[in-house]
Amino acid sequence: MKKLALICSLCFISIQLSAQSYTLKSALSYPFPTQLVASKTQGKLAWAVNEQGKRNIYVAEAPAYKAVKITDYGEDDGQELTSISLSDDGKWVVFVRGGDHGGRDGGPVNAASLPIAPKIQVMTVPFNGGKVNIIGEGDHPVISPNSNQLVFVRAGQVMISPINGATPAQSLFYAKGTNGVCRWSPDGNKLAFVSNRVDHAFIGVYTDQATPIQWISPGLAKDNSPVWSPDSKRLAFIRMPGTGGEPDSILARKHQPWAIWTAELSTGKGKQIWKAQETISGSYPSIDGGANLNWASTKIVFSSYHDGWPHLYAIDEEGKNELLLTPGNFAVENIKLSADGKHLVFCANTGKDAADLDRRHVYQVSVDRADMKALSTGKGIESYPVITGDGTVACLSSTAQRPLLAAILSKQEIKLRGEELIPANFPIKDMVTPKHVSFKAADGKTVYGQLFSPLKALKNHPAIVYVHGGPQRQMMLGWNPMDYYSIDYALNQYLVSLGFTVLSVNYRLGLGYGFDFHKPINAGAQGASEYQDVKAAGEWLATQPNIDGKRIGIYGGSYGGYLTALALGKDSKLFAAGVDIHGVNNRFSAANTENNAQAPDATLAAERARISSPVTYISTWTSPVLIIHADDDRNVAFSQSVDLAKRFEDKKFDFEFLAIPDDTHHWMKFSNGLKVSEVTADFLKRKLIDRK
Repeated sequence: MKKLALICSLCFISIQLSAQSYTLKSALSYPFPTQLVASKTQGKLAWAVNEQGKRNIYVAEAPAYKAVKITDYGEDDGQELTSISLSDDGKWVVFVRGGDHGGRDGGPVNAASLPIAPKIQVMTVPFNGGKVNIIGEGDHPVISPNSNQLVFVRAGQVMISPINGATPAQSLFYAKGTNGVCRWSPDGNKLAFVSNRVDHAFIGVYTDQATPIQWISPGLAKDNSPVWSPDSKRLAFIRMPGTGGEPDSILARKHQPWAIWTAELSTGKGKQIWKAQETISGSYPSIDGGANLNWASTKIVFSSYHDGWPHLYAIDEEGKNELLLTPGNFAVENIKLSADGKHLVFCANTGKDAADLDRRHVYQVSVDRADMKALSTGKGIESYPVITGDGTVACLSSTAQRPLLAAILSKQEIKLRGEELIPANFPIKDMVTPKHVSFKAADGKTVYGQLFSPLKALKNHPAIVYVHGGPQRQMMLGWNPMDYYSIDYALNQYLVSLGFTVLSVNYRLGLGYGFDFHKPINAGAQGASEYQDVKAAGEWLATQPNIDGKRIGIYGGSYGGYLTALALGKDSKLFAAGVDIHGVNNRFSAANTENNAQAPDATLAAERARISSPVTYISTWTSPVLIIHADDDRNVAFSQSVDLAKRFEDKKFDFEFLAIPDDTHHWMKFSNGLKVSEVTADFLKRKLIDRK
């Protein structure tokens, strides 16, 4: 029999017990900044802030860099703000309102169930505040170097508009396929773009209405990531193979080839200047920004994993003299090139403290030599750095206690901006400091995590394993710079206040620990080798002092929901209860059978998918479970939870559920994210603390 989670009285009421001093709502009341951008020519910044679902644009200007709100959206309506940019003259902020840009389908979101559906719209607003101009329906705007125009994408075609919206947007040109990834030439006279045509993709260059589109070295491949040379005369881009070929092995690990090409605009002819090593680690990097291709002042710089870690490399314009700019055993991400093209800023999980493995700090390196230096240090987390036109470096900063805020970096000092936005009732003094831990999985691999312990030792108390999603993520020793995981960080803190110890496990498939950890064998639908890390986390917790090994719970969302379901199905004796939040419960489908029917190892792959699926273990699933899912999920099909529920019903197995109409994978409404966290905390408390 099913139970609807949080019936009536618990539906909108924060859980508050005498043993704790704050509510979950207060722990989630923090402002969350995203999309930090800098002016290329001036000392100006802009970013978005989500304040309990009310999302607005903030700006700051040198020398004080005081945070000022310039829009006034006052409702928790689920409309995100993305694609924020500043015009070169510093007069305009451009942004997109609406959609779900973290999902596979970036279409409009109606999480508030409004009778009139919202739209995805390109908007502009003066830097100093004023009227917000609706430029039109579309996405991915790019401002021209002259600051008077912008282009954006609507239904796969490129539009152009005055930046002030004085006249309606018009089609800039027509091209077959789905067009986007627009890049203005530095002189503002041309526009490069990618024309995706399903099994291949071209790089095109638009000049004017009288000149045909120039196709840059068109081939039977997928070209992407065009970047201009500083003199506007050449392009560099990434070339990868087109779709097709003989049916190949599903299970075998294969190199994913890619190369860097350049082309002269005068002829349109291109040449390959660099080719990735034909190794597994030399494959196209599945990290933030992909190859992060940039044409700097004297070098072409890019990211690659081919030495076993995601690092920055530089080559000359002919592809020679490859130089590793960031040597060491750490990951490099959030990369930005300075306006003068002479150096890069980025964040990395390295520093003086061994526990920096689970943090991020900001670094700078020249484009032509390996002179990497730290711009931030300490026990905080600094991410998404940018450089303003006056040379100021800004970033997003958090600690174990303080949530994310915009900050200015000056001589390794972190100067916060927008600190006044943190509500007075936010329980910053009640936050515990997680500890970096590691332990071994059954196969001997090292597993990493962060241990959240109650401030006062509690005898024989329950514990929780938290499993992140992605899976290409890394939880950290502080507030996470991704909004989804900042919610989970707050929930982990709250669970500790209820009396749990919480272990956040960074299982293999995640970032931050090298290529072999990020790309393990027999993972996912090919055997779920990463699950042994989750099981090891539960077993390790059970051996810790003062923890009741019979009251170990588990929860996670997305890929974490998948691993939670696998844990409950395979090891109910270890995991006494769990919450499966929009997880993948079945890794094998009829569509997979059809698509892979001719693969030489299709039968073996199907069996691997079966044993990797939580639904395979329904017969041994005895622990209570709460299933949570929103039905406009663009990342994990809602049917995954519907199917699991039907299997439980057929088995006559008792379970609880929470279905959320119209929201997506990312809880676009604050009230829905709060509800999910409240229901999760209540379920775990009832099953693991309140039980006799």
